[in-house]
Amino acid sequence: MSEKNKILVEALPHYIEEQSSPEEHRYVFAYTITITNTGIMAAKLISRHWLITDANGKIQEVQGEGVIGKQPYLRPGEVFRYTSGAMIETPVAVMKGKYIMLSENGDDFHAAIPSFTLSIPRVLH
Repeated sequence: MSEKNKILVEALPHYIEEQSSPEEHRYVFAYTITITNTGIMAAKLISRHWLITDANGKIQEVQGEGVIGKQPYLRPGEVFRYTSGAMIETPVAVMKGKYIMLSENGDDFHAAIPSFTLSIPRVLH
């Protein structure tokens, strides 16, 4: 990726206990994504592609236009933050993916979403 097209993606996940039901193998997580344009050229987020791998090795693939119904346009230095969620069948999973971006000069490029872990909090007795 060139200096002109640089996107930093950070994720902060958290477990939503009140929507989860471990006895039914349903674990609900929210995650807040922060997307920062660290390049020197504006870019628009066109689509997303996620892979969610649970502790049983089951993979959910999620693809679609934009994020939360938006296709944010980020000028250099601008930040876009949103919160979304995932429901999985195990207490732990790993998410990773990419955003397909379109720079203002018409080039499309990928912004990597680094792997992050969805995990229920450990309870100490």
